[in-house]
Amino acid sequence: MSKSNMSSTLDRRGFLKATSATAIVAGASSAGSLLVGGSAYAQSGKGYEKIDPPQQTVAPEGKVEVLEYFWFGCPHCYAFEPAINEWAENKPDYVEFIREAPPLNPNWRPHSEAFYAAEQLGVTDKFFDPMFNGIHAEKRRLHNRKEISKFVGELGIDSREFLGAMKSFAVETRMRQAMQRAVGSGINGVPSVVIAGKYRTGNRLAGGHDGIIRVINELAEFEHKQGA
Repeated sequence: MSKSNMSSTLDRRGFLKATSATAIVAGASSAGSLLVGGSAYAQSGKGYEKIDPPQQTVAPEGKVEVLEYFWFGCPHCYAFEPAINEWAENKPDYVEFIREAPPLNPNWRPHSEAFYAAEQLGVTDKFFDPMFNGIHAEKRRLHNRKEISKFVGELGIDSREFLGAMKSFAVETRMRQAMQRAVGSGINGVPSVVIAGKYRTGNRLAGGHDGIIRVINELAEFEHKQGA
């Protein structure tokens, strides 16, 4: 994504319109499974769809961006974490791995705020895994700002500062940017992965977690060689 695109934001009406339009489909599957192009894998066997037009990326020059869209409340995202984490630990040096948590469904908003608040405060490493585990393994109620801020306090993070970050303009801006990228990439469910701003994949397209990782590796290598 160019600096101009990064700095631009939707006005509130446009943001809500984009969110609502996306949520029509995402809301049909609150679990968050990828719905777009479900028959493409069976037809082509490629395991991905091309994004038209391709989206600009924020990866440094010479890097291939791999972007995961997720939601903390999504059991499919939680199930995918071990696979994507193992891949990220061993990814090629030419790959830049990024996560985004746009509120594709209005009910996801508190979790999106929490993700970007942690990013803003530089506490993602302390927050990310415990948040996922708290929801899915420990069955904690982490549905709103109050519950989430109390939870982060248990992690040794300043709960008042975190709550303030969740409400901040900076976090609102990051969510708008994430929504712009998601809508531009045709994302209407999670987990889904975009490679180099050109290709979209997920469970239904790739046939499961191993298929997603295969598609990531193949397309990232292809894009790296194209740019070399």
